[in-house]
Amino acid sequence: MNIQIFGLNKCFDTKKAQRYFKERNIKFQFIDLSQRSLSKGELNSVMAATGSKIEDLVNEKSKVFEKSYIKYLAGEEAKIEKLLEYGELFKTPIVRNGRQATIGYQPEVWKTWE
Repeated sequence: MNIQIFGLNKCFDTKKAQRYFKERNIKFQFIDLSQRSLSKGELNSVMAATGSKIEDLVNEKSKVFEKSYIKYLAGEEAKIEKLLEYGELFKTPIVRNGRQATIGYQPEVWKTWE
């Protein structure tokens, strides 16, 4: 298993995801989205794995949601660029295992990866 957890240090669900994998002695790599955002390739991979649209990935409760003006952008490409610019806009945690991925705290899916 090659687990990557993309999240924020202050996010409760991200901490729960880290605890989930630690309790099962599964090694993971944590990427803090406030320090480094997903690359465009990683974003496309997550969207393909989850069948999500850009709107499904945006956390409207984020502190930077209003500041980013993402809700006013019309084109999907513009929204993707804004999302990649502000890593704090992502719903977290985003957990990847190879080509598989989840958005949010989903231990029921992670159990199938073990």
